[in-house]
Amino acid sequence: MSWPMFQAVRVPSVRLCCRCIATFPPTSQSARSPPSSATEPNQLRWTYRDVPVDVSSGSVEDKITALTSYDPIPVKGYDFSNAIDYNKMMESMRTVGFQASHFDAAVDEVKRMLAKKREPLTEEERRAIMEKSWTDRAPSKCTIFLGYASSIITSGLRETMCFLAKNNLVDCIVTTAGGIEEDFMKCYGDFYVGDFRADGADMFKMRVNRAGNIFVPESHYYHFTDFMQPILEDMMDEQNKHGMNWTPSKMIARMGREINDESSVYYWAYKNNIPVFSPAITDGGIGDEILYLHQRNKNNNLRIDIAEDSNRIIELAQSSINTGMITVGAGIGKHHICQANAHRSPEGADYAVYLNTAQEFDGSDSGAMPEEAVSWGKIKGTAKPVKVFGEASIIFPLLVAETFAKMVYP
Repeated sequence: MSWPMFQAVRVPSVRLCCRCIATFPPTSQSARSPPSSATEPNQLRWTYRDVPVDVSSGSVEDKITALTSYDPIPVKGYDFSNAIDYNKMMESMRTVGFQASHFDAAVDEVKRMLAKKREPLTEEERRAIMEKSWTDRAPSKCTIFLGYASSIITSGLRETMCFLAKNNLVDCIVTTAGGIEEDFMKCYGDFYVGDFRADGADMFKMRVNRAGNIFVPESHYYHFTDFMQPILEDMMDEQNKHGMNWTPSKMIARMGREINDESSVYYWAYKNNIPVFSPAITDGGIGDEILYLHQRNKNNNLRIDIAEDSNRIIELAQSSINTGMITVGAGIGKHHICQANAHRSPEGADYAVYLNTAQEFDGSDSGAMPEEAVSWGKIKGTAKPVKVFGEASIIFPLLVAETFAKMVYP
């Protein structure tokens, strides 16, 4: 009998299963090629597109090791008959498969970053960092870059990011304008869990904005205007009188200082000298606030230098002994960090974890896999980067619980 791709050349009768089941019926010796004298009686040899394949030589474990380069891990999930133990349940992710196993690999990668960060510096390493670095942060063996999309701050993950900044667990933050302004808006009022299917026309009439299933009262923007306009006026005054060259990171630090609210991510970033970069700072409510300022001062514009910030984040990457990247969501928060690490010598970041739902089939950087970043020198070829395909509001708190939080609460 002829088969589309596979043809049995030994064994009287065999049944194979690979999603579908194919049965090779008994055939006469004359209907098939004579067996080689070296062929064992129970050995299965077949051809795949005319290429001989031996599926019986060597152990299954050896084959899996050859294919994956690590020891075989049998697939097994958490057994709830042994009651509920959340630590053991999280540990069981390794053997579940699919994205659960990728999540476990991401936990290991973040742990490697943190272990490197805790290693003591030699005096020579300390001097080398201090000579090159412009930050006021204490030097360490690993600089951790954290990037995230604006929706992360829209959601309840704001509190997770605040925990990281408050406990000084990351060294640099990159996000979008929305990821900045909504942190400050939440200092003045709550966002609310709503419905993805809420009627947009009705919401517009009621002046309630929607981000996914999160409702944002428009009145929060009025509070943000009251907060921002005095800051922008002071910034323009310092620019004109003292020659201050404002950048997005300097502006965000000033905002963090002025909010003086411990629920704010950027209050803690300011307190702990964590630089926050936002190269698209005008793409949102902050851009509107700058517009309002210029409408009142048509002949006296505030200038914000994004080029200086670009140099600063690159210099931060270059002055670091090792770097780790954690990107939650994609877009600017992901690529700006990758681009900075591409300028390291000889090549890229030492550690990397991507967490997003973006796909690579359209060629977007958002969906690009770590291996693509390796091709640009953004991640070292010897690194063990991980991408978890998952929605951050579920995955990221678990990742923090298994890594950063255990440093604070061992």
